[in-house]
Amino acid sequence: VQLQASGGGLVQAGGSLRLSCAASGRTFSTYYMGWFRQAPGKEREFVAGISRSGGSTYYVDSVKGRFTISRDNAKNTVYLQMNSLNPEDTAVYYCAADVSARMSAVATEFDYWGQGTQVTVSS
Repeated sequence: VQLQASGGGLVQAGGSLRLSCAASGRTFSTYYMGWFRQAPGKEREFVAGISRSGGSTYYVDSVKGRFTISRDNAKNTVYLQMNSLNPEDTAVYYCAADVSARMSAVATEFDYWGQGTQVTVSS
């Protein structure tokens, strides 16, 4: 499985970005997908997760109400819509796939990772 994340960039506080993560293979719909982020000097942090069908979503408290995770299984793609961004959201964002669909927020439970996309929010 190969994951390709895109959509990062520089945005002012209060702005929005939409991240995308395209997956290879024909079994994308069987994966639990997640987004993580890692800021300089900090550990990688779970941001959001989505079940195989897209019917269940999970968020870290700091992004609830601002970020939305979604997926399009026909396109093998998962998205992260980020609104009301603030400088604390600055990080490299990674998408990840859990092929066993354990629906965890723990990074070690994920099997495949994208290369990361930089999100920088200026004040």
